[in-house]
Amino acid sequence: MKSTIPDTGAPITPPDANGGDRREASLHGEILLRLRDYVVEGNIPAGGRVPERQLCEMLGISRTPLREALKVLAAEGLIELLPNRGARVRQLSRRDLEELFDVMAGLESLAGRLACETITDAEITAIEQLHYEMYGHYLHRDMHGYFQANQRIHESIVAAARNETLKTAYANFAGRIRRVRYSANFARKRQRWAEAMREHEAILDALRRRAGSELSDILFQHLRNKRMAAIEHLTEPQEGAQASP
Repeated sequence: MKSTIPDTGAPITPPDANGGDRREASLHGEILLRLRDYVVEGNIPAGGRVPERQLCEMLGISRTPLREALKVLAAEGLIELLPNRGARVRQLSRRDLEELFDVMAGLESLAGRLACETITDAEITAIEQLHYEMYGHYLHRDMHGYFQANQRIHESIVAAARNETLKTAYANFAGRIRRVRYSANFARKRQRWAEAMREHEAILDALRRRAGSELSDILFQHLRNKRMAAIEHLTEPQEGAQASP
């Protein structure tokens, strides 16, 4: 899986003495973005310990900003902080996945219905642009770029629903399954990546027509299909091990 952290360990340049809070916030955001991508893209196995020293070397930072970023990822549900023992990547059981994806399916389904009542032409145009950007990444087999555009599309639909309670709930659950949502595209039993691309064509079509009930159903099934792929991907290593001599 492609990592956004270079092997050469190019450091993130710290703010100078006159930088102020804005540069510090920018630095923190860059560390958080790269670290989140590193975890989401499966560079540390589920349940694995976060290698703090190695990450500090690769990012060119000290442990203090790294641990601040880890706290954010823990709040998002990607990792677990262990008292006096660092952190590890959160491991989800099959039941966890079933429950989380069902909740997300309900939230996105509702978001699609509400969005069709309030979305502007400009917002639809922006989502169209993201869709074509995502398709370009798909054609080039760039999973990192594809996933980034994909998540922005889903977030844009939620934002267009104009419901802050829904938006907050979505952000809470989205963080907890972001890593699994990424890896589900690699499920071998089905061509999930191509399947997801076709589903996004249907999502965009319904959104253009502001067909709320139809978009709601499409999004619910989209998450159900993602759930099936995620569970299949979760069990694939075990099945491979059983088949080995």
